[in-house]
Amino acid sequence: MGFYLLSPICGPPSPIEDNPITITDHNLLYFSKFLLHTNPYPNICQGPSQSKIKLTKKPMASLQQTSITLQSKFLRSSQLPGALPSLNLSFSATFPSLKPSTPRPLQGGTKMSATAAPSYATALADIAKSNNSLDATSSDIEKVENIFSDPQVLDFFANPTIDILKKRLVLDEIVKSSELQPHTANFLNILVDAKRIDLIKEIVKEFELVYNKLTDTELAVVSSVVKLESQHLAQIAKQVQKLTGAKNVRIKTVIDPSLVAGFTIKYGSTGSKMIDMSVKKQLEEIAAELDLGDIQLAE
Repeated sequence: MGFYLLSPICGPPSPIEDNPITITDHNLLYFSKFLLHTNPYPNICQGPSQSKIKLTKKPMASLQQTSITLQSKFLRSSQLPGALPSLNLSFSATFPSLKPSTPRPLQGGTKMSATAAPSYATALADIAKSNNSLDATSSDIEKVENIFSDPQVLDFFANPTIDILKKRLVLDEIVKSSELQPHTANFLNILVDAKRIDLIKEIVKEFELVYNKLTDTELAVVSSVVKLESQHLAQIAKQVQKLTGAKNVRIKTVIDPSLVAGFTIKYGSTGSKMIDMSVKKQLEEIAAELDLGDIQLAE
């Protein structure tokens, strides 16, 4: 048992080697898969040597012992002893003492994110496909999307001042309570270790596109004021299948009170196609015909 220091091999030593990415034994196999699709050091390694990585295994003797108090927000209620508001945990750190260094801002962050998210999503889909677990992984990704839709959760994991060990501890509880598959858990750990968890929303969207392409699935986003019955959703799916010719149709529901009544359906690879059956649209059309301007509904 040990951990690995990850650093680039691409010419003269660079400042980033003073603060390399660290991964544990159980993540090594999956991380090697991601190295085929992504470059952890985009500002350091350029050209044909960009994917050469040095892994240095360090002994467990260099570990530190620490103790923290963590809110048990992500634990199942059945796992909590009584009504304790927090869980005291003592664990061994998986990082040696490293010389503190000031994080360097990445150049062209938006452009880099645009290319990194599809790479991570494709790598995850490749692993899921090799495990014959595309559908189960898609279900995992929906859970991940719901979890990280909470701004506090995303801010916690994206905060560079919070120790990575605390992040791993919380992530372990999320994995257990959400019953995520091992490769999905490893995927999230890699994002945390590589400090790319801030891309999770983009990765979710890209994974959906990859999944839909691999399974010939059309995603339809159905927005309504109240939750629609399953038979209504089945009818909508059948209609979308007729319009698109897709082998499968996956429905994602959204509650939108602004529609007043009725529903809307967005579909297509970018959600650009829309069927609007809402009362809001009908009111807007009536207002346009009568030149009434915007109609304000009384509360």
